Amino acid sequence: MTPPASYSWVKSSYSNQDGGNCLEWSPSSAVTTGIVPVRDSKHPAGPVLAFPARAFTAFVTDVKSGGLGV
Repeated sequence: MTPPASYSWVKSSYSNQDGGNCLEWSPSSAVTTGIVPVRDSKHPAGPVLAFPARAFTAFVTDVKSGGLGV
């Protein structure tokens, strides 16, 4: 996915923990399109993954609850 230049990226609040694995997402896109674009903040020109908002929400919920063993 190639995101529009107008996307506003937000870094995950967990990005500075445990070695600095950095993730950014665009909440404004999620609200307007129902798709959550995600990228590596260390490589902002790199690839962007896109997830349906419902699936992304379920993933985040599982990670927070420890359901994925993370």
